[in-house]
Amino acid sequence: MDPLSADAARAARDLRVLLGRLVRRLREVYDTSALTPSQLSVLSRLGTAGAASASDLATAEGVRPQSVATILTALEAQGLIDRNPDPHDGRRLLISLTPAGRERAEGVRQVREEWLARAFQDRFTAAERATVLDALTLLDRLTLERPTP
Repeated sequence: MDPLSADAARAARDLRVLLGRLVRRLREVYDTSALTPSQLSVLSRLGTAGAASASDLATAEGVRPQSVATILTALEAQGLIDRNPDPHDGRRLLISLTPAGRERAEGVRQVREEWLARAFQDRFTAAERATVLDALTLLDRLTLERPTP
């Protein structure tokens, strides 16, 4: 395995720091006082990927099943999710968004996306936005490629 170059190490560090700041800023944009970041993440995942079992959610979120159970209890108490039997396996429950849950997830997504679009419009020139789009195309490869052993 080749040693890491200084510019690769710097890019990794700077990107990690920048993404952390951007995520924190996006969390500030929408009043989420009624929901924790973990609850918002599960709500968003259900809104994007659709119904899932609690164990599937735990795996996707990278948390223990007990943690997801706590999150789901809180979301259910707020009327944001439903639990229904899996039509293919009646022993399992599928978690899905209620209309209120879908509205909340969509509202959060829309507000954050509009804030980010406005920030790009107001703070960058058209050429800079094109550069960002080019960089995003490159960065997308990080999510598509799997390391080979």
